[in-house]
Formats: sequence, structure tokens, C-alpha cells
Amino acid sequence: MLCSGKKSYFAAAVCIITLTSIVTVSYLRLQRLSHQPKVIQEGSKCRGKIANSTITPLKDNKTFIISPYFDDRESKVTRVIGIVHHEDVKQLYCWFCCQPSGKIYVSNAKIDVHSDRFGFPYGAADIVCLEPESCDPTHVSIHPFAHGNIDQLPKFEIKNRKAEPSSVDFTVCISAMFGNYNNVLQFIQSMEMYKILGAQKVVIYKNNCSHLMEKVLKFYIEEGIVEVIPWPINLHLRVSSKWHFMQDGTHIGYYGQITALNDCIYRNMQRSKFVVLNDADEIILPLKHPNWKTMMSSLQEQNPGTGIFLFENHIFPETISTHVFNISSWNTVPGVNILQHVHREPDRKDVINPRKMIVDPQKVIQTSVHSVLRAYGNSVNVPMDVALIYHCRKPLQSHLPRESLIRDTTLWTYNLSLIMSVNKVLSQTIV
Repeated sequence: MLCSGKKSYFAAAVCIITLTSIVTVSYLRLQRLSHQPKVIQEGSKCRGKIANSTITPLKDNKTFIISPYFDDRESKVTRVIGIVHHEDVKQLYCWFCCQPSGKIYVSNAKIDVHSDRFGFPYGAADIVCLEPESCDPTHVSIHPFAHGNIDQLPKFEIKNRKAEPSSVDFTVCISAMFGNYNNVLQFIQSMEMYKILGAQKVVIYKNNCSHLMEKVLKFYIEEGIVEVIPWPINLHLRVSSKWHFMQDGTHIGYYGQITALNDCIYRNMQRSKFVVLNDADEIILPLKHPNWKTMMSSLQEQNPGTGIFLFENHIFPETISTHVFNISSWNTVPGVNILQHVHREPDRKDVINPRKMIVDPQKVIQTSVHSVLRAYGNSVNVPMDVALIYHCRKPLQSHLPRESLIRDTTLWTYNLSLIMSVNKVLSQTIV
């Protein structure tokens, strides 16, 4: 026997370590082999119907596919962004079809439900499969079984297959627009501020909005800055407009916001140098730099190896206003005029302000709303004297009198450009 005749404690320890290493290596090897793609059919044709919806339910109605992405940062895998029931979905398989050979490979999927589920039964998930070494599949099907008829399965295009240089510096991801959204004036002001600060693309996951808002979105789509992703999640799940589970029978929080954010990062991984994750009523305002490009250049220089930059959120209550910038032509437009709200709430004792982010998408694996869950490299909290999030919304400290608020007119630095830009949009859409 391997350990016979060994009397000393030292020898016994060596034996235990050796045996443990052998068992561990064997286990890991078997685990890896179990996830390797296996040929189940040859000479076939991939005739499955290509899925075109943003959200596609599988037949179990407990798995919803958003989109697959090629990810070779660690190994050659297809990472499928999806939504699953955290308990009921135990096994899934990726079906790859290789052309022109016609070989069909099936991989055992690793289902990685994101940790920030906030108590809801459904959550964002990565469905990750090793790809066949002998081909670069363009499409994949997801199935609860390792056998079946691939012609009956929906096919999904695997995005990010071809490496491309970043075409823009900053893409803003907004998720999700819901509740018949009609805060038109503030939305236009935010959009114009994003453009002033350096955004070249804004991606909006839209559940629903008002007819007037549709007109504004159409204008920005035609301008080329906005990309609208349909987000009909309420057709598949009972959604909550709150972020935490309330024991009310809902399935997923905040209209699946976390899933949309993850999809937006992967969707823009190769086409944008930075991705900005915030809501439409939030603006990351630099205090020491004129725009995001110079700010991020400075932050990267000071923080080498960092890919996630977190900015502190500060509430500017829409209930406290000033008469400055009371522009008459804006008064008929539904929504908040942010230029009239320059008083922010002070920090609350023993309460940490939430943060939103600017990230290098190449360094993100999984994100939540206020932090990245898994990433390559470091995260850094950006000091408030460098930048803050201007967040104009209902107050969190409504009991505070006006004199207890902090007057902060940083936004007015951009007032001339902002007013001119907003007027231009309104003249072509509403006024």
C-alpha cells in the first residue's frame, strides 16, 4: 500500500496530502471531461428556427434566454445571458452545430445564478458551455436534455465571435424603462448631458413608455445615438417594480434590471471602451474635469489595473427648486427640469450612499446594480471631489428643511450647451 510502514506523523501527513491531491486532480479531470462537447450526430443540417426575440422562453417555462456571447478570456466558451428559477433549473445543455461538417456537439452547461437575486425566485444567470475545439459555431441551442431533435430547438446567434476594435469611447446602459415612462424633459436633459460629457451611444432596455416618449426615442434613434432593446419581460414573468422580494408572488425584481445590465455589458464588450451603468435620472458629473474622457484618463493613470470605477450617488430632491432657468417653452413638456434642482441632501448617518459605475467591459464577468460581482482586476471608489452622481428624484429625506440641504450648482457649468441642445431636440419633437 502507498502508506504502509510509515510510522511518523510527518510521513502520515505526506501520505494524506498525496492521496488528497490525487483524488482532487482526478475529480477535476472528470469534471472537465463531463463538460467537454460530445458529438451526438454527424452529417445533419442545423434547421432549427433562429430566435429573434430579446427574451425567449424554453419549453420548461423556467428558463429564459436573452443572448449568447463568445467569451475566450479564460477558455473558449459560449456564455449565455439568461434568467432561470434558482431552484428548479438544475441541468441545461448547449447544442452546437458545426458547419460545413454538420456535426452536432452537445456540452454540459454550467448554470451560474448571480448572487444578487434579492430573494426573488428568478434571477440573472450565466449558462456557460465549452465550445468544440474543431469549429467556431455561429449559433447555439439550449436544451434541458442531451438528446433530442435539434430541428425542434430555437437557435441563437453567438455574438462577439469576431474581435473588433472599440468603435466608441462611452456607451450608457439604461435599464429598464417601464411604468409608461413619461418624464420626457428630464430624459432629454439627461441624454444631452451624456452627449456633452462624451457618450456616443445610449442603450435603453424598454418595457413601455408614453406615446410622447416614443416620439423622443424615435428622434434619438434616427440621430444614431440611441439603441432601443425591446424588454417585454412582463409577458413571461410577474415583475416587481421594487428591487427586493416582498412575498407578494412576484418572480423577479425591478423588471429584470440586473439581467439587462449584464446583457448590455456583453453586447458592448467589443464596441465600447467604457460602459456607463446608470438610470435615466442619474448623471455622473465630473468636478475636476470637463468631460468623462479626461476624467477617466486621469483615473486610469492613478489606478493602473483598475477596470471598475464606482461613483457616489447623491439625491437632488425634485421637491426643492429654484426659479433660475425657469424656461417658459419647457413648462408644457412633462417631466422635471433638472436645472432648477441644485440642492442635494446631506449624507445620512450610518447609511452608505449607493454607487453607480463606469466600467471597462472587457474586465467584467458579472455585474449587479451598485457593484460588480465578478471581474478581472480591481475596483475603486472615486472620491466625491472628483465626481458625483447627480440624481434628481423624489427625496429620501423629505423631512429636511431647505436650509439643511447643500446648494451644489455643478450642473450649471453646462447650462449654455445644455439649454441650446434641449431646445433643438424639443423643436424637432414636441414644441
